[in-house]
Amino acid sequence: MSMADAQERVAAFVRQHRLEVAIQDRLLDLVSEVGELSKEVLKGTAYGRKPFVPGDDWAEEWGDVFFSLLCVANSTGVDAEKALSAVLDKYRDRLAQRGEISSGR
Repeated sequence: MSMADAQERVAAFVRQHRLEVAIQDRLLDLVSEVGELSKEVLKGTAYGRKPFVPGDDWAEEWGDVFFSLLCVANSTGVDAEKALSAVLDKYRDRLAQRGEISSGR
């Protein structure tokens, strides 16, 4: 499945189940889901005492983040595939120029 297919699949699901909400609610949901994913890392590392081992809920929590991220993209008219391509190009340029991908800020 392409990114465009995934984005449309999420949009269709949201429409079908009447899950449309305001962008601020979508963004808060995304942040909440990232927090749950972070909690899985804490649990998987025994709060930093051992190397990360994904637990049973890791893939499901990751899926929740991906769904929420595509919902935010859909709510704001972002083509996720184009946005990803653009950022990969930007990172390639930075690596070529500076040897790192950070913005240097």
